[in-house]
Amino acid sequence: MKYLFLGLAIVFEVIGSSLLQASHQFTRLLPGIMAVVCYLCCLYFFSSSLKSIPLGVAYAIWGGLGIVLTALVSVFVFRQSLDIPAIIGITMIVGGVIVMNVFSKSVSI
Repeated sequence: MKYLFLGLAIVFEVIGSSLLQASHQFTRLLPGIMAVVCYLCCLYFFSSSLKSIPLGVAYAIWGGLGIVLTALVSVFVFRQSLDIPAIIGITMIVGGVIVMNVFSKSVSI
């Protein structure tokens, strides 16, 4: 369940960030309200995952995967482009999350 909660936190964070973009700085009411609701759900599920996942590990996974998924949404939904340095940086973040999950003893706590 701990990774299900973390996964839900990531999904709600990505949806919330996408809605934040769609709200045009809260000038569109419905996307703005939905963004706030998604962020509240994100925080609830993230805090639930912290009952059994160490904070540093959970935050690294949440942040890393959130960045990757949000970048993908920005490319495919909002038609924004990523340059080579952005792609390299995102790849390094993914690599860090993989290294941490495969090799760190902190993850299994």
